[in-house]
Amino acid sequence: MAARFTELIVDAHDPEQLAKFWGAVLGWRTTTQHDGLVEIASDDRVVPTLVFVPVPDAKTTKNRLHIDVNPVGCEQVDELARLLALGAVQVDVGQGDDAPWVVLADPEGNEFCLLRSRVG
Repeated sequence: MAARFTELIVDAHDPEQLAKFWGAVLGWRTTTQHDGLVEIASDDRVVPTLVFVPVPDAKTTKNRLHIDVNPVGCEQVDELARLLALGAVQVDVGQGDDAPWVVLADPEGNEFCLLRSRVG
C-alpha cells in the first residue's frame, strides 16, 4: 500500500490571482474556492491539483520544491513567449547558459522550469 499525491499546496499573498496565472499556464480551471483558498484542476480532474492558500507574508527565498512544465503542441521558444505574456519572468538560480530548461518565476516569485521537450 502507498500514499497518493493528490494536491500541491502553494502559499500565496493573492491566491485568486496566482490561481488565475497557473490556470492559464496549465489550461486548468477553478474547482473550489472558499475562505481565501483556491483550487485548480484539469478538466478531467486527474490529480494532483494545485491549491493556493492565503498567507500574509511574501516569498523571500528560493523554492525548495518547484513545478516543471513542458510545451504542448509548440516549441520551447513559443511557450516561453506565452508564459512571459501571462506574467512570468525569467530568473537566474545558477542554472548556467547551457541548460536545456528555462527558469521562470510566477507573479509571486515562485520559481518553475519550462523544459525543452515537447508534449503532444
